[in-house]
Amino acid sequence: MDALFRRLAEPQGEAWRIAESDILREWSKSGSPALDLLLQRGEDALDKGDIPAAIGHLTALTDHAPDFPAGFHARAAAYASAGQFGPAFQDLARTLQLEPRFFPALTQLGVMLEETGETERALQAYRESLAIHPHQQEAIDGVARLERQQGGTDI
Repeated sequence: MDALFRRLAEPQGEAWRIAESDILREWSKSGSPALDLLLQRGEDALDKGDIPAAIGHLTALTDHAPDFPAGFHARAAAYASAGQFGPAFQDLARTLQLEPRFFPALTQLGVMLEETGETERALQAYRESLAIHPHQQEAIDGVARLERQQGGTDI
């Protein structure tokens, strides 16, 4: 994984795209076909907008795989979609405890902090995510947006 993260951070070329795909694919593997199926079902339910089903599948996953960061990250997204930011923040914290380089969790944390008005902390989360994966458009846009807000406008 370390070699993939080095390629992910390369400023030139397109090798980072392959590294990103490889990292995300590796993170999605729980080591158990049954648990991988729960993750897939949870993500599918989330994509379809069936938030209660997504939370149910993903809670079953996190109960059975308490050391699987992708399960907590996916459930955080489901909780955030339901407007349940408290549990979403807890799941993101667990994700990052298990895998501190989990850049999608850092970016999601930035989005949620921004939505709750904690712009300084949101900016920090976006920057931490970009330190790992400098090509994430959502984090790049978040930093630019918050830096503009901090700078104010001239009259």
